Amino acid sequence: MNLLQDLMSPEMAFMRCALLVGLLGGVAMGIVGTMVVTRRITSIAGAIAHAVLGGIGAALYLQRVWHVAWAQPLLGAAVGAVAAALLIGLVSLYAREREDTVISAVWAFGMSIGLLFLDRTPGYVDFQGYLFGNILLLSSADVWWTAALDAVIVIPTVLFFNQLLAMSFDSTFAELRGVRVRLLYLLLLIGTALTIVLMVYVVGIILLIALLSLPAAAAGCFARRLRTMMMLAVLFCWLFVGSGLVASYAWEMPSGPVIVLFAISVYLLSAAVKWAIGKYHGKKADQLRR
Repeated sequence: MNLLQDLMSPEMAFMRCALLVGLLGGVAMGIVGTMVVTRRITSIAGAIAHAVLGGIGAALYLQRVWHVAWAQPLLGAAVGAVAAALLIGLVSLYAREREDTVISAVWAFGMSIGLLFLDRTPGYVDFQGYLFGNILLLSSADVWWTAALDAVIVIPTVLFFNQLLAMSFDSTFAELRGVRVRLLYLLLLIGTALTIVLMVYVVGIILLIALLSLPAAAAGCFARRLRTMMMLAVLFCWLFVGSGLVASYAWEMPSGPVIVLFAISVYLLSAAVKWAIGKYHGKKADQLRR
């Protein structure tokens, strides 16, 4: 009740922005996370997330050392993430290199170049803000950016849902049926990159991969259809972000780690429930056979 009263006060505008960004971001995270988990490309999403730091570091270096005014951290993060996504996707599709090697190289390069740029950047740089997030420093502009991200993710998903469904479960069959699987795969990686960029400020680079995969993984314990899994993943994202913000506010703790701990707890509980249900149905099937 105290939180609800505080949310209505003018002094708590930052909390309202945090809640709105978290809820709006949950839509994109739920949809993209479902595709990432279904396609089993969580490691690729992790590499893209860590490549974001390279873009942020380069942008801050250009801004403070070379006085390039347009080199904003958000723009640098977007360029770094999309470049990493396209590099991994193109190498995976067309080159004969091992995908896991390319992912590891992009992951390490993004973190290394970002840390080097940040080390050479004069002035104070909030390392922890980028690594672990700071959702309470968001503004109304971030709310609009997140709403735009939802439109970029939701509209293509609705228009090309059947193609995405075919690609997710049998890409070879989908390609034989005329679906442009390679183009859809690259677009999925770009959508993942953009989602990661705008969600960095919610839970940070290190914890972001958990919020991208755990809601979808928890939803997969109960859903048998891709559409249902996406909807449940969005609901789980809302639950995690809302509960994490309330708990971090009440206990005066960092919001990002609390959100992720809620996500891990619910995922483990969902996996346990799924195992118990499977065990129960297995026993019933044995009894019927006897």
